Amino acid sequence: MTPPTNLLQGTLDLLILKALTLEEMHGLGIARRIEQITRDAFEVKAGSLFPALHRLEEAGWLSAVWGESENNRRAKYYRLTRAGRAQLKTETAEWGRISVAIAFALRAS
Repeated sequence: MTPPTNLLQGTLDLLILKALTLEEMHGLGIARRIEQITRDAFEVKAGSLFPALHRLEEAGWLSAVWGESENNRRAKYYRLTRAGRAQLKTETAEWGRISVAIAFALRAS
């Protein structure tokens, strides 16, 4: 197995938005979902995750409510807002454009 890779700046927000497309989740659930959807390429640490969640909530892309986790612990559950879904669409398109451009650059002679 390949060790986890450091996230490129700006990609954590995109991955958080993507992780929340199916259902609301608490922070640990979001971190696990990111590991799952990236096939363990990215491991998100709490020190990066929670500031990003706060930033996305402040931007209006996530909403959050307190609830009880599967372990009977108090946890903050996050969900995508309509603005968050629009932002995910925008960032997905931008990421696709960037990845194609980098692929072209790497194949250039």
